[in-house]
Amino acid sequence: MIIDAGPFITGGECLNSRLWALFKRAIERGDELHTTHPVLAQVWRDPARQANLARALRHFEIHPLDESISVGRRLATSGTSDVVDAHLAVVAERLGTFILTTDPGDMSGLNARFETY
Repeated sequence: MIIDAGPFITGGECLNSRLWALFKRAIERGDELHTTHPVLAQVWRDPARQANLARALRHFEIHPLDESISVGRRLATSGTSDVVDAHLAVVAERLGTFILTTDPGDMSGLNARFETY
């Protein structure tokens, strides 16, 4: 799974216990966890208050925004403008996985495979 910004910031700046438990189960099962550098730019604010996030991210593959042409095409075909969400959709499609999000409307507009958190 690839994680959108919303699940990381639900309940404020702290990684909540429900999401931490989800990550822990995924790690124990050997599932791959992904996110993107643009998502981290949206959620990273104060390392002193985000120790759990920093600890969780050690188990993630973090993808750079290096698929700009594919992202731009996804935005054009969907008629949307959120680069971060379009990048998630492109990366998830390439990985053959789903996006965990709190914004199902945005992901539906991008024709992305997702689950709502």
